[in-house]
Amino acid sequence: MKIRSPRKPKGQGAERREEILDAAQSLFAQKGVHAVSTRQIAEIAGISQPALYAYFATKDDIAAELCVRAFAILGQRMAEARVDYTPTPKNFERCLRVYIDFGLDHPDAYRVAFMLEKSVDGPLSKEKNGLEKTGGKPMAAGKAVFAVFVEMVAEFHARGETVSNDAMAASQVLWAGLHGLVALLIARPEFPWIDREQLIATHVAMLTRGALK
Repeated sequence: MKIRSPRKPKGQGAERREEILDAAQSLFAQKGVHAVSTRQIAEIAGISQPALYAYFATKDDIAAELCVRAFAILGQRMAEARVDYTPTPKNFERCLRVYIDFGLDHPDAYRVAFMLEKSVDGPLSKEKNGLEKTGGKPMAAGKAVFAVFVEMVAEFHARGETVSNDAMAASQVLWAGLHGLVALLIARPEFPWIDREQLIATHVAMLTRGALK
C-alpha cells in the first residue's frame, strides 16, 4: 500500500492529473474498482477530494481513462509488430506474443482494461456497468484494438490457411486464449507454473497450431 502523498501546491494541472491516474490504477489493481472510493484516490494522490473532481467527475471516468490508455498501448504495440509484416506462421506467433507481453509488462493497466467486474447493486440489478456510463469509450477503444487482431487473422483466412472457416470466430477464440493465460499469470502468480518463458512459448505454439493449417 502506498503511503499518502503530501498535499501539493495548486497549479500543477497536467502533472496532478497523471498522479490521480497513477493512484487510481494502483488502488484498482489492489482492491478492485468497486472497493475504491474517490476519497482514497485523492489521499494517495496527495490532494483533496474536491480537487480530484476538478479533473474527473466520477471514479468511473478515471477507470475509463485508464482503460482507453491501456488499449492505446496495446494498439501501438500491435501496429509496431505489423510494420514490414508478411503473413507467415512465425509472424503470427510474434503477434500473439505481443498481446501476452503487453499484459505482463503492464499488469495493473491490464487488470483495469480487461478484468473489471461489473458495477451493479445486486445480482438482478438492471443498472448499467459504471464504465458504460462514460460514453462507451473503453469499449470503443477495445473494439478498435481487436479489429487490428481480426485483420491479421483474416489475412490468413483469405489465403485459405486457417482451420476455421469463420475468421471472426477464430479471432475471438484466439483472443480469449491469450487473455486466459495473461489473466491467470496476473491473478495467480503463486500457482506452481513451469518456467514462464516455456509456458508462454508452448501456449502460443499450441494456439498457432490450432488456428493455422
